Amino acid sequence: MSKFGDLIDVNIPVLLDFFTEWNEQSKEMHAVLRDVAAALGDKAKVIKIDVDKNKELAEALRVKGLPTLIIYKNGEMKWRHSGEQDANTLIGIIQEYL
Repeated sequence: MSKFGDLIDVNIPVLLDFFTEWNEQSKEMHAVLRDVAAALGDKAKVIKIDVDKNKELAEALRVKGLPTLIIYKNGEMKWRHSGEQDANTLIGIIQEYL
């Protein structure tokens, strides 16, 4: 879990995408997240976390629905959403925390 702490304890917004390869909605979010990452550049991080490979973390954060999107800044959860989002909405939400 210490690696996770290092990931989220930064002074820029970090968008975490909890997904699985077998979940259709998760797969559809990949392109959206690429657009978000491209639009924000180095102002924010976008990190995809495979729930099947990170079961302990997913359980600790109570990830139930997929995809689950969480924004952290300075180690603190700022926003959370289960289900799909479009790129413009995500970009707008992340910009609130820049």
